[in-house]
Amino acid sequence: QVQLVESGGGLVQAGGSLRLSCAASLRLFSTKFMGWYRQAPGKQRELVATITSAYFTNYADYVKGRFTISRDNAKNTVYLQMNSLKPEDTAVYYCNLKPGDYWGKGTLVTVSS
Repeated sequence: QVQLVESGGGLVQAGGSLRLSCAASLRLFSTKFMGWYRQAPGKQRELVATITSAYFTNYADYVKGRFTISRDNAKNTVYLQMNSLKPEDTAVYYCNLKPGDYWGKGTLVTVSS
């Protein structure tokens, strides 16, 4: 049974930073495709960033230059460093693992203006 547990969310002022973590409980984490998604109130879930097993990264245009995705395979963990946060970044942030399309329960990020 694959489990993904996100942490690191919270309340931050605009312009501030947060670092999200997602710990995965499974073997061969290093071979998995990992991603961060977010869902704001009343909106659909959207892609934030992804990272491949070969450390190739991809970002949505609205976070490019501000957010950084990384992974530590020794800790079975993927991170999302979020800088220069804006009120529109307020959302529940979810970790995703492929193949299999597994999701965590999410962590809430609130950015105040």
